[in-house]
Amino acid sequence: MTTGAQTPYPAARPRRSRLRTFLPLGAAAWLVLEIWLLTMVAGASNGLVILLLLVAGLVLGSVVVKRAGRRAFRNLTETLQQQQGGTAPESRPNSEGNGLMMLGGLLLIIPGFVSDVLGLVLLVPPVQRAVSQYAERTFERKLREAAQGSLGDAFRQARIHRPDGKVVQGEVVRDEPGHTSGDTPQGPRPPLTR
Repeated sequence: MTTGAQTPYPAARPRRSRLRTFLPLGAAAWLVLEIWLLTMVAGASNGLVILLLLVAGLVLGSVVVKRAGRRAFRNLTETLQQQQGGTAPESRPNSEGNGLMMLGGLLLIIPGFVSDVLGLVLLVPPVQRAVSQYAERTFERKLREAAQGSLGDAFRQARIHRPDGKVVQGEVVRDEPGHTSGDTPQGPRPPLTR
């Protein structure tokens, strides 16, 4: 027995994004590839070589992450000091790429050869510039696509397209005698449940 009115059509399921579809498959394929490569290299050499390579990746990755973190913190400190001194912060040629260096270091820390190769490639400055420019262009394109409406419109659209469909759009208008739009109420405000 139901007490509410039934909708004539079942609510349409929201379309699943490509990222949510392919990310688990990609992660599983990456994991299988890493394990397969580790077993192939272990078969060609011995377990000690694999252990030394994994430890070297861990040590190198932690050094890279620590260095990038220190450089980012130093750049932030210098920028804040310049702003407090009243001067405009100057652009530094080496200030970009800290995030990609940290990502490369994290990929080096993750055990496996594919992640190590990707981490080492991300440490090369021309690759960092290319990846940074690509990410910036993609981000700007997404912002331009999203900027067609206001932020409130985006929230409203997100609420409208919920699968349960229980959103009622409206506006609360309180018309109390003795108050104009510029007056502030003298007493406590009444509860919103009236």
